[in-house]
Amino acid sequence: MKLKNILSALLLILYLPIFAQGKSATLIVHHAIIHTLDDKNTIVEAMAVADGKILKTGKNSEILKLKNKKTTVIDAKGKVIIPGIFDSHMHIIRGGRFFNTELRWDGVRSLKKALAMLKEQAQRTPKGQWVRVVGGWNAYQFEEKRLPTLEEINEATGDVPAFVLHLYGHAYLNKAGITALKIDANTPNPNGGLVEKDASGNPTGLLVAEPNAFILYSTLSKLPELSPEEKVNSTKQFMTEMNRLGVTAIIDAGGGFQNFPDDYGVTNGLCKDSDLTIRMPYYLFAQKAGSELNDYTRWVSTVEIGEGCDDHDDNKVEYHAQGAGENLVMSAGDFENFDKPRPELSPAMESQLKEVIALLVKKRWPFRIHATYNESITRFLNVIEDVNKETPLNGLLWFFDHGETVSVENLKRIKALNGGLAIQHRMAYQGESFIKRYGKTAAANTVPLKKILEMGIKVGMGTDGTRVASYNPWVGLYWLTTGKTLGGTKYMLDENIQDRTAALKLFTYGSAQLINLEKDRGTLTANNLADFAILSDDYFNTTEEKILNIESKLTVVNGKVVYADNDFRTFAQPTLKAIPDWSPVNYFGGYQKN
Repeated sequence: MKLKNILSALLLILYLPIFAQGKSATLIVHHAIIHTLDDKNTIVEAMAVADGKILKTGKNSEILKLKNKKTTVIDAKGKVIIPGIFDSHMHIIRGGRFFNTELRWDGVRSLKKALAMLKEQAQRTPKGQWVRVVGGWNAYQFEEKRLPTLEEINEATGDVPAFVLHLYGHAYLNKAGITALKIDANTPNPNGGLVEKDASGNPTGLLVAEPNAFILYSTLSKLPELSPEEKVNSTKQFMTEMNRLGVTAIIDAGGGFQNFPDDYGVTNGLCKDSDLTIRMPYYLFAQKAGSELNDYTRWVSTVEIGEGCDDHDDNKVEYHAQGAGENLVMSAGDFENFDKPRPELSPAMESQLKEVIALLVKKRWPFRIHATYNESITRFLNVIEDVNKETPLNGLLWFFDHGETVSVENLKRIKALNGGLAIQHRMAYQGESFIKRYGKTAAANTVPLKKILEMGIKVGMGTDGTRVASYNPWVGLYWLTTGKTLGGTKYMLDENIQDRTAALKLFTYGSAQLINLEKDRGTLTANNLADFAILSDDYFNTTEEKILNIESKLTVVNGKVVYADNDFRTFAQPTLKAIPDWSPVNYFGGYQKN
């Protein structure tokens, strides 16, 4: 009987391709330029989808034969289609909870326009709420090439409390915000931060990371939150915004003031209701200095890696714990504020980090580590190597985040330990600041992408949205393919600049490979997941500057249309209105094209 079962299984495997050939498609997209990103960079005209996966690709005529009366057929009108973008490092769970409260300056090209937006939003913001601009912009993107002044922010916002965050370097509080938070002459400076005072000892409203960003995100945590219903809507709005940009998957990197499991309630609920439109594996980030080992000890015994509400349900996209990080212990935080000197990590870091990593390796928990500077990476690698001698990693998935100044010597050590790198486009926003502090020569190899790729180290591209760089992946693709900052400064060595296909692969296949998911995604080939986007412009042939304006006209996740613009509006559900009514999303949207 057992032999019969084995033979039946073998026959099923043998004839599976024949069964697939006779299958009808649930979705067909034709009259397209589909960049499959396979090993040969094959371009096809049409694609058929069934059961959330790609059934077949090829010519229009052969793919259209797979339709029946129930098949949804989409004429792509000659547009370019790419695999869905996979962001390997973003803060979508936290960002989603606050998206509806935020006025985004991402993409705004004029400080005058940004301040006008701030003034307009202040006029509609009700009493008890704040106007907030929370990262995703820098001075050099503005034609004025400067930051706003406190006087300009106060003039624009008046009596409405306002908080404006610039990267993780500093933030502005207007006078009403200072009053609301009860900051005065007696307010002390937190460790590694500065509450700027004037000559009379009174707070000016400038909060500075020196370089510890705790002063910035702890202040943010004191601002009013949305109601539970509004948070659900806000997260849906943010997922729609990401779908609008062609993003279909994001690895959530945890983050400060993102407590597990409390702050995961919204996304948990959306997953249970099959309402997630982004694949969302997430890492767990310990929140309290000194108790990180306690947190991870509890989590490794109660949370199963790779298991979540998406288990055994093909209609749901991934949503589960993927591992630990990006910060494993607070003493290892090397903050990325290039306006200030590199932080010196605590002498206690090694012992604290070793305890946590040793636990994770023993329990076979993947991990990721925030590491901006090579000096930090050297010390982190010392710890990982020590743990490896006692409890071998044996192929355990792990990688560094950021790695802007990683050396070739440390890349060799990463390679020897089978580690990876998640890189982001933070230098598109901080390149000028980096050059001012460290010089053009150091900047030119930040990050040393040619060496990373030559050595065969796994690398996935991401954004680090929403508070540092923008969440828009097209900024990252512009940065990778031009070597320029948003201010137009060409700083990157030519050898590190990628051609457009290679860059896109880092944002698709590369991110999937980083967490060992490349077998069924990252390329538009038969049996892979049906995650893709129809683009507004031909990314492969348009001008450099126009890359920044690309978005999706129609996005598919798991074989289902999750976003469509006006040209394809009949294929998607109507876009929800943001709540509360005064939300900046209703008036300005997200990433700006001006």
